[in-house]
Amino acid sequence: MSSALVQAFSMVFQPYTLMVMVIASLYGLFVGAVPGLSATMAVALLVPITFFMEPIPAIAAMVTATAMAIFSGDIPGCLLRIPGTPASAAYTDEAFAMTRKGMAETALGAGLVFSAVGGLFGTVVLIVAAPMLADFALNFSSFEYFWLVLLGLTCAVFITSDRPLKGLVTLLLGLMVACVGLGNPAGFPRFTFGNTEMTGGIGMIPMMIGMFAISEVIRYAVDTLPPAELVIDKIGGVLKGQWALAKKYPVQILRGSVLGTAVGALPGAGADIAAWMSYAMSKKFSKEPEKFGTGHVEGIVESGSANNSALAGAWIPALVFGIPGDSITAIVIGVLYMKNLNPGPTLFTTNPQNIYAVFLLFIMANIIMIPLGVLCIKVSKRILKVPRNVLMPLIMLFCIVGAFAINNSLFDIGVMLVAGIVAYVLEENKFPIAPAILGVVLGGMLEENFITSMIKSDGSLMGFVSRPIAATLAAVSVLIWVVPLLRPLWRRPAARPTT
Repeated sequence: MSSALVQAFSMVFQPYTLMVMVIASLYGLFVGAVPGLSATMAVALLVPITFFMEPIPAIAAMVTATAMAIFSGDIPGCLLRIPGTPASAAYTDEAFAMTRKGMAETALGAGLVFSAVGGLFGTVVLIVAAPMLADFALNFSSFEYFWLVLLGLTCAVFITSDRPLKGLVTLLLGLMVACVGLGNPAGFPRFTFGNTEMTGGIGMIPMMIGMFAISEVIRYAVDTLPPAELVIDKIGGVLKGQWALAKKYPVQILRGSVLGTAVGALPGAGADIAAWMSYAMSKKFSKEPEKFGTGHVEGIVESGSANNSALAGAWIPALVFGIPGDSITAIVIGVLYMKNLNPGPTLFTTNPQNIYAVFLLFIMANIIMIPLGVLCIKVSKRILKVPRNVLMPLIMLFCIVGAFAINNSLFDIGVMLVAGIVAYVLEENKFPIAPAILGVVLGGMLEENFITSMIKSDGSLMGFVSRPIAATLAAVSVLIWVVPLLRPLWRRPAARPTT
């Protein structure tokens, strides 16, 4: 262990990796601070660049850019009432109300400091829980993995989505895309329509770039709303008074961090759902609930802790089982496969130095967030004035070059453009796209484990529930599917008494 730890330190603290972290941090802060450019989009745009990096610098770029983008999404929310990322939307009205009351520094400082605190809490949970889960998961066979993947897809549809039927539709769409290519185990072409490019399946990285970057470019092109105006002229010291807030709201900080980490570990959930749930919980248990919505910092403290802690939580199932906790880790898993760091419990035994390096990267990213975040807030007025009509064409150009560079294929550019249009249409019609992404990422894993299990059990379905852990996972999955169907029966009004 000690030699692996030393090796991890040497990989993380080499000048090239540190330089990548600083540049990725500034990039993440900029993308998050520009309304409409999400943290997921920041990671998607990074993928073509990470293609040319060693594994640890590539992971460092994605971890730091994501953490910074989630925080800096608070800046336009506070100053313009436009959340920079969906993870900041839960408390945008609260932060803007504080700005109107002359408390913009307190709101921005709370978002920065408690995002870092939540991120460090989630990292500690990741360091403790991931190796323990990996040891446990070494006993898993294809039967357990089949139910685990099915449970992850089920959570994405029924637990983390407020529209289960629409979530189910997009999940089936994702699974259908995952079926394109050579069938398992016969190797017969499936849904390829005679196209040789499609026999290898639909490229996940070009598809992700399209779904998260091209869809935003399209959204900007059709947006006719006038630009928002800043309501303040100068931003003072943002760290003043934050220690007093930490002493006043320790329970809220801990509760937001715990909830964020737990929600982040659910497949398909992510930081935005963690922030909404945390804000609602903060208001419910507050001693001053009447102040919420009028410029009260308590909700920002708790939600800010939650959204950044969710990032580290999402890495737990991604590293241990290869099941993404959110759309960001779905992209990260694709990059890990490109770097021959296949996620799974064996990664903890065969490459422990890389796992320790990931832990160190999370710690470093959350620590440097404080000074770089203060710098970003100081120059935020200039960032918010960057002309979007210049920025968006540059993003479009970068997407096209990046998608082409992965395989030197024009087909990938087509995949990217089609995925962008489909994602835009789905989101405009209130269809969640997280289940679709999970369907694409996990569809092949689900099919592979199903086929392997059927071969092992000589075609008997009883093999899927003959092992204790597999039977437990099966029971939980079936319960989640059945309970929503039975809920209308429970709500049926009681029959009137006869007279």
